[in-house]
Amino acid sequence: MSRYETQKHDGLARIGAFEHEGTSVSLPAALDTDDVFPTLRERLLSNVPLSADEGFVRDYFSPGEGQPVAVHPLAEPKAESGDCALVANWHTALRNPRNYTGWLAALKESVPPDTAWYAPASALPSTACLLIYSGFDLFDYRAVDLASAQKKFCLPEGEFPASLMETGACGCEGCREGNLVRHNRLALDREIALVRHYIEAGRLRELMESRCRADAAQVGILRFLDRNYALMERFLPVVRAVPMRANTAESQNRAEIRRFADRVIERFVPTRTDVAVLLPCSARKPYSLSRSHKLFMNTVDRRAHELIVTSPLGLVPRELERIYPAGHYDVPVTGYWDREECAFIADILTRYFAAHPYRRVIAHLEGGALTVAEMAAEACGIDLEVTCQGHPTAPGSLRALNAALEGERRVQTDIVRGTVSWQFGTEISSKGLQIRGRSMQMAVLRGKQQLFSIDAGTGLFRPTFEGWDLIPEGYRVRIDAFVPQGDVLAPGITACDPRIREGDEVLVEGPLAIATGKALMGADEMLRSKRGVAIRVRKVKKLGE
Repeated sequence: MSRYETQKHDGLARIGAFEHEGTSVSLPAALDTDDVFPTLRERLLSNVPLSADEGFVRDYFSPGEGQPVAVHPLAEPKAESGDCALVANWHTALRNPRNYTGWLAALKESVPPDTAWYAPASALPSTACLLIYSGFDLFDYRAVDLASAQKKFCLPEGEFPASLMETGACGCEGCREGNLVRHNRLALDREIALVRHYIEAGRLRELMESRCRADAAQVGILRFLDRNYALMERFLPVVRAVPMRANTAESQNRAEIRRFADRVIERFVPTRTDVAVLLPCSARKPYSLSRSHKLFMNTVDRRAHELIVTSPLGLVPRELERIYPAGHYDVPVTGYWDREECAFIADILTRYFAAHPYRRVIAHLEGGALTVAEMAAEACGIDLEVTCQGHPTAPGSLRALNAALEGERRVQTDIVRGTVSWQFGTEISSKGLQIRGRSMQMAVLRGKQQLFSIDAGTGLFRPTFEGWDLIPEGYRVRIDAFVPQGDVLAPGITACDPRIREGDEVLVEGPLAIATGKALMGADEMLRSKRGVAIRVRKVKKLGE
């Protein structure tokens, strides 16, 4: 009997616990898997190539008896919740970026989420990060032992001649002993431990972007994974409370960035005004705390809808400046935006203006930000008004911005309606609602009644039961006939909104009680898992009380 339970997610990557016949392992990890699965070496017909055609797989592939259960992208899935799923020959996928994503997506669709994933003979210090980023949990030492037999010295940066061990490039126990096998095994263990740390910190993507730089195939795989938005997005949390460091060209392709932009275009309901002013970003987040934005806000004086043009997010309405990743990103500031960057951001602006037309659009921008605004304006047929005379904070520029807004009516920025629309995909009336409190303890009130508290770390609204009454549908989770006495586990869930992602606020509904809390799983994992905490409950209300 086997059992697997995920304890922490970071996209496809996980930290979890696997139990099998008295052996308990914290994953991800590398093990001598022959000790855990002693019958594996005698198994037949599980080692079918990933590239085999459907007929060959149907005729020859076997999932085997017992654990681990072999799986193949073209085979009927036999793995069940709690099993260890073995993907033979995955090391060959590492040299095939285009098929890597297709095979991975097919397996993720067919294998239950609460299974441990084993990639035999695949893990080297240079590939471990990518494998774990892709959702693999369990590894053996076969690949590093083969490298040792080939006199290769393994590091996260690649495989080198064994003579490098004598140069002091590593000072591990194996190197001090002159033991290449020992060094290579320790190097793999260290890399997995480092990756685990990044998962715990919610920053594995940043490590992946740096690690892939040493190998063109890994860069290709990362780019193909990013293109498969449907696969990657549903495994990613909707928000994080840690900085998002967008330090490479691949950063703008992160699924979190596309999701934020899509919600701004498709869900977000802007403050009611027909004048927009485009502003540059600032190093300090949220923008309104920076010196430059205090000057902009004082000059605009509520006479226009403020939209911040920034890389890599594209466009951040003032209402959403505290929400992840708008309030949490950091980028290298050079003042130069390349063509790909400009095209990406201009497309976001173009789509936004098509969805939300304004009578006037004022660009208080310079450099690359002004270039993308002009590209979007040309695509939309907008007559862009430029007010910068040198630097955006220069007195002349601010005077020009003030003059351009002369005579426009003042409108209060509607943070409540804007945030609720972005977060829950619904429009509410914010009449009579006010944000009260400071910094770490902010809430949305109607009179003295609290409707939402505001998570200071993520910017999301946390509805009370009265707050949920304002949200007519969506982000609901149905449970069986029980009253939650703590967190809601996956087996108790009968249905849920498919839009739910990890980190979303949800309303739990059942025959006996309702509850409000935060999702710890996405919708797909909630419905397909038989183990694990699905919702961290904040408050429970018995029906009939």
